[in-house]
Amino acid sequence: MKSYREELWFNVPTRRALINITPHVDKALKKSGIQEGLCLVNAMHITASVFINDDESGLHHDYELWLEKLAPHEPVAQYRHNVGEDNADAHMKRQIMGREVVVAVTGGKLDFGTWEQIFYGEFDGRRKKRVLVKIIGE
Repeated sequence: MKSYREELWFNVPTRRALINITPHVDKALKKSGIQEGLCLVNAMHITASVFINDDESGLHHDYELWLEKLAPHEPVAQYRHNVGEDNADAHMKRQIMGREVVVAVTGGKLDFGTWEQIFYGEFDGRRKKRVLVKIIGE
């Protein structure tokens, strides 16, 4: 069995964004040469997420509204974590959306269901953050 590791770096200029990173992961998979195995994609920052869903703008808009209802950014003073900070909501949004995904690799390709894509969810942007891609298999 072999393994491959790559870091993807993002510097989102806005506070929040959902970015389709499937092409980046596909590229890493091709570089790995692995044909059969598993691909882990992991947000390496506590206020960011990696998840799988449909790349549809209406759904992304709905996520924004839903997440803001569940963990509103303001008023900032509502969170104990925000003493000297303003990102408690980002930690909660990350918890809801998840830390990582694992995708099967079959025939050298990500083995997705219909419409599935991998997304990086940024909930406290404006600084450089990384995503780990770790692929194992043969």
